[in-house]
Amino acid sequence: MAVPQNKVTKSRRNMRRAHDALVAYNPNECPNCGELKRPHHICPACGYYAGREVVAPASQIDLDEAAA
Repeated sequence: MAVPQNKVTKSRRNMRRAHDALVAYNPNECPNCGELKRPHHICPACGYYAGREVVAPASQIDLDEAAA
């Protein structure tokens, strides 16, 4: 059974975890509406991807109050 021979200090443990931090993504500007969006994703503001409308924006969808 693998048991550590010596105690791993807090310093050594934290140095090992130095590269585990989350990094912020680099947002791109949507060429259609100018809003910031994630790279290679549909624009949440206008629903466009690669110059064509893929999804209708939420403002254009007519939702029934009873269904919601």
